[in-house]
Amino acid sequence: MKGYIVRFSRRQRIEHFSVMTVFIILSLTGLPQKFFEASWAQALIVGLGGIDRVRWIHRAAGVAFALLTGIHLTTAVGLVLLGRSSLSIVPTRQDFTDAIDQIRYYLGGSEEPARFDKFDYKQKFEYWGLVLGAVIVISTGLVLLFPILTAQFLPGEVIPAAKLAHGNEGLMAFLVVIVWHIYNAHLNPDVFPFDTTIFTGKISLDRLHHEHGREYERLKDEQSPSDPASI
Repeated sequence: MKGYIVRFSRRQRIEHFSVMTVFIILSLTGLPQKFFEASWAQALIVGLGGIDRVRWIHRAAGVAFALLTGIHLTTAVGLVLLGRSSLSIVPTRQDFTDAIDQIRYYLGGSEEPARFDKFDYKQKFEYWGLVLGAVIVISTGLVLLFPILTAQFLPGEVIPAAKLAHGNEGLMAFLVVIVWHIYNAHLNPDVFPFDTTIFTGKISLDRLHHEHGREYERLKDEQSPSDPASI
């Protein structure tokens, strides 16, 4: 009997590592520009080589993030159209039911937690929040990167509005990752101190059964009749 299954492909692991790296660079170079009056921001800007270098690095990382987002979405849609991937990350009515059941469990109104499929409602919320946030920061970032060109087609007020939206969305994404993602991926008692699944691609059958019960049962139903003990 296998002790684990491969949950994330090599392509997905590379995508995650790339986005994580670019996100860290964008945070390190973007937040000091938003809070430039703070002493920690000024020290960080000096440490990174000055404001001109910080802006250049931030713009280069922003272009990389835009390319990664475009490649990811194009690949995801293409795989679905070719029938090589499912719509398992798309929210369904079951996710709302699962969220209510899970809250009832947390409040002591139920003895059993909700049982999830491949992605639970929290993972779907985080994924689509990232996609929506990416659309906002990329579109507003392009406006800030090409303000003169933008002003030829759109009212000038769009540029300061884009600056405000870009900075606030970047700050919100940073806080969501620090508070929501870090807790679920590292500080959650079920995975503490570190969830290695997205880096190795593997998840143990015990964790799969505990965290994604419906996926576990579905994979078990799909197993080979000649090998009933494996998934």
